Formats: sequence, C-alpha cells, structure tokens
Amino acid sequence: MSKHQDYKIATADALTLLLHNQHALGASIEEITHWISESGAGNVADNAVAALETLDRNAQAITGAIMRLRNL
Repeated sequence: MSKHQDYKIATADALTLLLHNQHALGASIEEITHWISESGAGNVADNAVAALETLDRNAQAITGAIMRLRNL
C-alpha cells in the first residue's frame, strides 16, 4: 500500500471518529433540549435546535468527505 493511500485511510478513520463524536454530542443536546423545552424555556430550546441543525448539516459534509477519501 502506498504512503498516499495510508494517509487517506488515516484521515478517513480520524474523520469517522469525529463524526461519531458529533453524533454523540447531537444526541446529548437533543436530550437536554427536550428537558429544557418541558421546563418552559422555549427560547433556549430553539437555540439548541439550531445547534442540532448545524451538527446535522456538518455531519452530512463530513460523511461526504469520508466517502470521497475511501473511494479514491
């Protein structure tokens, strides 16, 4: 295997771990958002939902980058 291929695999593996972390953070923010919403703090819950949307959008971009690295 070439050094270039090794670098691509290592980069894709690192991005995969970051993506898993991002999903875990999203899940925890979602749980906290439900709790905040039930407590009546609608504005705070709305801000948390916006953060979740950013995480989702970025997760899609990271997934695309991982797929490109693994397919090259």
